[in-house]
Amino acid sequence: MSAAPDDPRAEDQAGPDDAPLPDGLQVPDDASALLADEDVPTVALVLTQVAVPAALAAACALAKVDVDVVPTPVGAVAVLRDPATGAAGAQAISQLLRAVPVVLMERREEQISATRWAEGAAQGTVPPGLVLSDSPAALEDLLLGSVRPAELEGVVSSVGMSRWRAMRLLASSRPRR
Repeated sequence: MSAAPDDPRAEDQAGPDDAPLPDGLQVPDDASALLADEDVPTVALVLTQVAVPAALAAACALAKVDVDVVPTPVGAVAVLRDPATGAAGAQAISQLLRAVPVVLMERREEQISATRWAEGAAQGTVPPGLVLSDSPAALEDLLLGSVRPAELEGVVSSVGMSRWRAMRLLASSRPRR
């Protein structure tokens, strides 16, 4: 039984929804603004088949993509310095490596996604579990954030690499005929 609005007991029975808001607190009309941070990835990696990490870092430096390139037995992994630029980074790297597809892996909160890229365009999603099933342990560690690229051996950064050095690295890593 609830008290009538004129009843003095009504104030005692007010629920938490009836309490005044603290000064300065605003409730948005659109609740999606509260969820905006969930859409920004906290980790973004581009998996490639490039065998020489320095060559991938040099190509990324020329494309102005800030990455730390980690060598793995299956190919170099470009760890984007700014995870929010994951799609732009994957697009640039896949344009550089026209002959082979790359996979962009992103972690948002507790969710991992994988998108295949080729020739500068997204080609569709790939089940992340399938990508991770036969991958090196370093890939999973990077994706989960349990290790930073600087903690791994053989990492090459595109950050601060001059165009001249990038061109020399690319020229020296080309196969000789």
